[in-house]
Amino acid sequence: MEGQRLQNCPVGSGVFAGGEPQEGAVRIQLDRILASPEFNVPARVRQFLTYVVNQTLAGHADRIKAYTVAVEVFGRDANFDIQNDPVVRIEAGRLRRALERYYLLAGSADPVLVEIPKGGYVPHFHWRELQARADAAAEQHASPEQNLAGTANADLRGGRTTWVAIAAAVAVAVPLVWMAAWSKPGNPVKPAQRPEGPSLIVRPFANLSGQPEVNFYAAGLGEELLAQLARFKELTVFGRETSSAVSPNASASEIRSRFGNRYILEGGIRLSGGRLRVTSRVLDSETSAILWSGTYDSDPQTSNIVEIETTIAAKVATAIAQPYGIIFSAAPLPARPGSVQNLETYQCTYRFYRYRTVLDRQEHAATRECLERVMALYPDYATGWAMLSFLYLDEDRFRLNTRPGSPAPRERARSAAERAVRLDPENIRALQAQMTVLYFSREPVEALRIGAQALALNPNDTELLGEFGSRVAQAGDWRRGAALLEEAMARNPGHSDYYVGLLALAAYMQGEDVRATELIRRANLRRFSIYHFVAALIFTRQGLLDEAAQSRIEFLRLRPGFFDDFDGELDSRNFNARDRALLIRGAIEAGFPVPAKFAAALDRHSGSDLGPRRSQP
Repeated sequence: MEGQRLQNCPVGSGVFAGGEPQEGAVRIQLDRILASPEFNVPARVRQFLTYVVNQTLAGHADRIKAYTVAVEVFGRDANFDIQNDPVVRIEAGRLRRALERYYLLAGSADPVLVEIPKGGYVPHFHWRELQARADAAAEQHASPEQNLAGTANADLRGGRTTWVAIAAAVAVAVPLVWMAAWSKPGNPVKPAQRPEGPSLIVRPFANLSGQPEVNFYAAGLGEELLAQLARFKELTVFGRETSSAVSPNASASEIRSRFGNRYILEGGIRLSGGRLRVTSRVLDSETSAILWSGTYDSDPQTSNIVEIETTIAAKVATAIAQPYGIIFSAAPLPARPGSVQNLETYQCTYRFYRYRTVLDRQEHAATRECLERVMALYPDYATGWAMLSFLYLDEDRFRLNTRPGSPAPRERARSAAERAVRLDPENIRALQAQMTVLYFSREPVEALRIGAQALALNPNDTELLGEFGSRVAQAGDWRRGAALLEEAMARNPGHSDYYVGLLALAAYMQGEDVRATELIRRANLRRFSIYHFVAALIFTRQGLLDEAAQSRIEFLRLRPGFFDDFDGELDSRNFNARDRALLIRGAIEAGFPVPAKFAAALDRHSGSDLGPRRSQP
């Protein structure tokens, strides 16, 4: 009787006076979700949800691990390799998206919230009204500063309190995603809204041949695309559960009016003459313009279905979702009236990658300020902390807008990177930030270990690949580092010129002077100080003395105190003895004010193999 009374009880009644939902109410909510047409997922995902809810209600939440889920839900054997088989992670992402969609549509007024926070698989249960009361109480006791920040984000807090309003606003806003909030050990994890960014709906690929076997390729490619795209944490991806809510013939504008997504990925598969052809395209739902298209051919007789799906999905995901790719090269559109999205988060992400292409003092300051505002509103946004980590580190390594006082920039950078990894251990940008901070903290071995780990998680992230290649090169393996940089640049034509400059340095360090000169002239980094240092070294060795002099003057204007701590600058980049000597000799020949002690040290090691010298005029 109590369960029936709870089921029929309207939101706002006294039944929800306190405490978490009891077992009966949770089981009623589980049945409601499973019975809803809006919870349109495969049987294995339904079993996943049922399993984790039952285990939690039975007091066995500590047993809910990736290994036990894989074995007990997905039928993996006892030798299941959690590192190489991502089935649980992929299906958990699908389950989270399905729950988000359910609560935005059919479950917008349900009294009990069932959530699976990121970072684990244990479900959390909340009374909807109790959650709203807790938010209101927190606001009432907040400091004036906190209330000021809260006012700026009132529309988003209101979205958590009144889900009916969010459901009504879905027509003009990107669906909100719940994510697990980082908390101190021992504290319960509280749900928090994830800030908005660009979002993409992946529509089912059409069978253009009409042959039944092509349906297997279409379904498999769709699943693999979702798995590959979900690794890019700056992008919110919605798949079959969302796209199935609209007609297969729905136009881009119809999808935008329903869900608010700006980007749509769609395509078709054709089997003809024993060859498989996959076409795909990205539409801007605002204008219905085709922003990108790709065509991929495969031979099913020489490659199995899994290889074909994985290879094509990786190429599509890399082209559209990576930093500097098609989505992040487009400036965000203004929010529509009544939208619940926080446009500033999207703008900050766009601004961050724009800053990374120029490494300019003015862009650095504006981007840092933008991200700090967003993180005050969203302290559990892992990608935001990762981006801030780079900006704090650049205060130190590039001397951009360095803030005085304590903690020092490198300490703030490390703290931000570590917090990002705690919030989301598989966030590629968080791991990239941690790798970079560790490298410039003179821990190159650990930095490269983390970089390799991140690359294994998402080998299609060319921003990570370029950063990792840069660190490998500077650690002394210039040939391998250059190969990684070239791969990143070949796979991403919109790459940052920062990596072009590093590739030029790699060519210089290997004695490839003509190539180094070509690359440094290609790098459009005129506002970045280190660019001019590298350019001066390259031009000097090539005998281009006028250009070398111009670069030397510009570098000293931007970094007048650089040679006061030349040792520290070289140490922080972990150059080995041979590379240090080569750079010191190059700086002396280029006419930089290198302290005399460095020249004396070079004379003591004049017999060392330091690579080619410039011919004296």
